[in-house]
Amino acid sequence: MKENVSFATTLKVRDSCLCLHAQRAARALARRFDEALRPVGLTNGQFSLLMALNRPSPITLTPLAEFLCMDRTTLTAAIKPLMRDGLVDMLPNPQDARSRQLHLTERGHEKLRAALPIWQETHKKIEAALGPLDLNTLKEGLAALS
Repeated sequence: MKENVSFATTLKVRDSCLCLHAQRAARALARRFDEALRPVGLTNGQFSLLMALNRPSPITLTPLAEFLCMDRTTLTAAIKPLMRDGLVDMLPNPQDARSRQLHLTERGHEKLRAALPIWQETHKKIEAALGPLDLNTLKEGLAALS
C-alpha cells in the first residue's frame, strides 16, 4: 500500500499555495462587493462586466472574454441576464456578420452610474483595511498572473 500524503504536507500547501490564497481572497472580495452592490441589483461580476462594456465603441465577445479571463461560453451566460434586464445590447458586427458586438444601453449606463459610488466606497474601505500593503505591487502581481 502506498503512503498517504502527510498532514504536514497538507499544512504546508495550505500556507503556501498561491492559488488557494487567491481563490479565498477572490471569494471574500466577491462577497463584499456582492453585498454592497445588492441595493442597485447587481453582483460584483455584473458590475465588472458593465464596466468592461463602458467604452466609446462596442466590443465583440472574444476580446471581452480575453480581457475578463473568461471563456466565451461563460461570458455569454453572464451577459444573458444583463440583456434580459435591458442593460446590454448584442448587435451584429457591421464588419463581420458572423460576430456580435456588445454595448451598454442607456439603462446600462444608468445602472453603472448608480453602482459606481457604492463600488468606490467599498473599494476605499477594502484598501484602508489592507493598511500599509503596497497596493501597486499587489495589483501588478495579480495582473502578471492573469
